[in-house]
Amino acid sequence: MTKILLVRHGHVEGIKPERFRGRTELPLTHRGVLEAQAVARRIASAWRPVKVYTSPMQRCVETGRAIANACGVESEAIDHLNDIDYGAWQSKSYEEIEKTDPQAFASWFATPHLVRFPNGESLQDMVAQTADALRLALTRHAEDIVVLVGHSSMNRALLLQLLDQPLSAYWRLGQAPCCINEIDVVGGRITVVGVNETQHLDGLPD
Repeated sequence: MTKILLVRHGHVEGIKPERFRGRTELPLTHRGVLEAQAVARRIASAWRPVKVYTSPMQRCVETGRAIANACGVESEAIDHLNDIDYGAWQSKSYEEIEKTDPQAFASWFATPHLVRFPNGESLQDMVAQTADALRLALTRHAEDIVVLVGHSSMNRALLLQLLDQPLSAYWRLGQAPCCINEIDVVGGRITVVGVNETQHLDGLPD
C-alpha cells in the first residue's frame, strides 16, 4: 500500500485579503511557521513517511523542511507540485481583477474549468501536472508513506482526479493552510481517507 499525505503550505501574505499568488515567491508568515511546526508534529506522531516532496516555491519548501526534520527524512522539491501560473493576474488582488476584468473574474468562480488565465495556465494544465506528481509517488514508493506539500490549486486538482470528480467542482474542496489530506492506494484502488484535516492547528495564536 502507498499512503500519500497531501499537505498545503503554511500561511503567507496574500491569503486574506486574497491575491492570485501562483508562482510569486512568498515566505511563511509567523503564523505560517507555527502551522508548519504543528503539521510536522502531527505527521511525525501518527505516521512514518520515508520522503517529503514539495513544490519548488519557498512557502512549500519551508513547510516540507519542517515535516522532514520532524520525521528524520529527506525533502525534495519537484516541479510537478508547483502552483498554477496565473499569468497576467499573478500577484494581483482579487479586488484589482474584479475591477479590470469582471467577466473573467466571475467566470473563475462560476466555471473554473473553462478559464485559462491570460498568458498563464488552466486547470487542465494542473491536472496533467498533478498526474505526473501522483505517478512519481506511486512509482518510487509502492509500499511507503510519502508526504506531498503543495498549494491549494494543486491539491484541489489532484483530489478531484482521485475522487473522480469534474473540474467544475474545483471550489467545493476546502484547502486550509497546513491541512492534511490522506490518500491510500492499494493495488491501484484509491481511497481518500481524509480531506482538509486541520485539528492539529487548534489553539495556535492568530
